[in-house]
Amino acid sequence: MSTQTPTRKRSRESAAGRTMNSGTEEREEAYLGDEGVGTRPAEGPGAAHMQPVKYQHHFWDPEIAHLRQVYTKMIVAATILMILMMWFALPVYWGSLGETSAHVPNLKGWVINRDGDGALGQAIVQAFEANSRGEGVAPKQHLTWTIVDPSQYPTDDDVGNAIVDEQAWAAVVVNTAATQALVTARSTGNSSYDPLSAITFYYNQGRNEVAANSFIVPLTTALLQTSVGKFSAQFTGQWLASVTGTDVTTASRAPQTVSQPFGVTPINLRPFTKTVSTAILLVGQIYITIFAFVITMAHDAARGVISPFLTFKSYAKMRIIVPMIAYIPISFSYAMISLPFKVTFGAKFSYAGGFFIFWLYIYMGMAALGLSTEAMVTILTPRFIANFLLVLIIYNVSVASVPIILQPSFYRWGYGFPVFNLSQTVRTIIFNTKSHMGLNAGVLICWMVLNFATITLFTWFIRKRTLNEERAQERALEKDVSGEEQKTEA
Repeated sequence: MSTQTPTRKRSRESAAGRTMNSGTEEREEAYLGDEGVGTRPAEGPGAAHMQPVKYQHHFWDPEIAHLRQVYTKMIVAATILMILMMWFALPVYWGSLGETSAHVPNLKGWVINRDGDGALGQAIVQAFEANSRGEGVAPKQHLTWTIVDPSQYPTDDDVGNAIVDEQAWAAVVVNTAATQALVTARSTGNSSYDPLSAITFYYNQGRNEVAANSFIVPLTTALLQTSVGKFSAQFTGQWLASVTGTDVTTASRAPQTVSQPFGVTPINLRPFTKTVSTAILLVGQIYITIFAFVITMAHDAARGVISPFLTFKSYAKMRIIVPMIAYIPISFSYAMISLPFKVTFGAKFSYAGGFFIFWLYIYMGMAALGLSTEAMVTILTPRFIANFLLVLIIYNVSVASVPIILQPSFYRWGYGFPVFNLSQTVRTIIFNTKSHMGLNAGVLICWMVLNFATITLFTWFIRKRTLNEERAQERALEKDVSGEEQKTEA
């Protein structure tokens, strides 16, 4: 009996993987048993493999051929897996940007003619209606323009508020009596006449700077320049054909009425004022995911020390609560980094209030993204979790760089992803764009709750599987010990 107790203890420790010594003994026993070292001839057929010696072999040494084979298989497998993940993830990002110009007509704009029956107002309406039909421009290189009754938005403030409220992406307003104002200025020689008062172009750059800078502003500006320039030339030509010398003398006191009778005043309602905002809106959220992933990996290593001794309830709670606590100082530190760079946290709220709201949403975003990796590392293990991280980042970033309406309909799922919603809230805080903060918080909280559920479920599954394996190993051990006892008695 004295010889059976150490055997049982060593076997159980080896099965559970509890100590380094037991692991070493297990490998030695496998080597001796499988390779037959000491029982096979030293040379010739059936000879045992030589034991490799540390730090003594070159890469192509035949004595480590079996190790080299294992090494090569691991590298090849990792390379193939990375290629597969590349084709699974990167086309999604490429596709999110590859066809944006084909969806420009999804951007809706307004034309408001307060000039009534004035020649300028009628000319602008006709030009924008033709543009909306795609006449005179490259295919789909135009916004979709709607003619809006001036009574719906009687003042400039009403129009500006509607654009900020995201009812449209842009608005072109032909101002009240614009044509008559020019006629009067010419006939009276009014030198204070301002051609730029004829038309106002409203847009909201802070809503999405890519859409504004790449499509809304250049396309609308080009259309206005063409249509206003053409009409101005025609209108001035008609006037010159009908005026007398006295009229020309009077108009000469206001030369701008002849040289540039009409102009456009662009108004950027929510300027993209700080280029550092780009770091917060997109790239910074990749960093948030990576920071949370580092916590996931650290937690995976740390909890292995204590998890075998915890009940399932305590273990599941620990897996959720500990990362949530760790995210608090990390998210606060991340938020504070923006302070020295004068990010405009006071655009919508007070500066202090905007900063702390920003921190709160960063915390929720970090939890939504970080707990996703915390859940998946349970199933994928540290060996494969980096592949999930790659997919998580790319799929989130794909729907946050340009407006989803400029992407194929496949990307509509982006409205429910963390980075899109976090980016939308950050825009509200630092640019005072339309607030979707309630909806954004709801999406982030839903992700957190989903992660709570998946972490609990995956932890239960792995714990159950581990217990079943240990019980199976114990039964096998007891069977082996019983067989040894029977041999001893015999």
